[in-house]
Amino acid sequence: MASTPNPVLDASALMLRVKELEEQHLAFRNSLVCAFNQMLDLKDINTGVHSTRLAEWALRVARKMDMPEERLYQVEVAALLHDVGKIGVPDAILKKAGPLTADERTLINRHPEYSWSILRLFPGLEEASLYALHHHESMDGSGYPAGLKGNDIPLVSRIISVIDAFDAMVSNRCYRQGLPHTEAIARLLRSSGSQFDPDVLRAFIPIAEQEAEDVFAAAGTSMAAAL
Repeated sequence: MASTPNPVLDASALMLRVKELEEQHLAFRNSLVCAFNQMLDLKDINTGVHSTRLAEWALRVARKMDMPEERLYQVEVAALLHDVGKIGVPDAILKKAGPLTADERTLINRHPEYSWSILRLFPGLEEASLYALHHHESMDGSGYPAGLKGNDIPLVSRIISVIDAFDAMVSNRCYRQGLPHTEAIARLLRSSGSQFDPDVLRAFIPIAEQEAEDVFAAAGTSMAAAL
């Protein structure tokens, strides 16, 4: 005589299977994020290490601005992979020692769009893709790619904009020496309200001034490696 199916057991088994699939999906997505960051390292070690520092800083600023914990994964991914679109920019432009031509500047300014076009393809990273897309917007509307203004720019994009600019200023590049921290902070403040969100600056500057060593250490690098 055939046994009668137990609906409770069947539902329990189904729920367990759904949970296993969700965990596999998350693990796969996290592996992709790590793989893309490794790809940035292979293309340009400075870009990959820079992104790792930004992810650590972005999380600290987001928490300081009371962003809900459940949104922090998107913050971390956006900061980590905001420059992934630079894989679409030739090395001859990225590493050019002299001034860029107008055409070269136009091409490199498309990297946020390239980042968005990559990240949006992965389920669960749509939010992070939008943050990466808008990380070069300015508060006065003079940024790119969309010319967004003020609070129309996603908060996470505004956070990345500040810390991206600061880290770029204090880091050595093939075409220039990094600035002292004090000068980099002074430049951020001079652009408060025009390029950068004043609220983000208020959250970030104490971190930059007091916790820089800790942030570099948490990112697996050091001040000496960047300067």
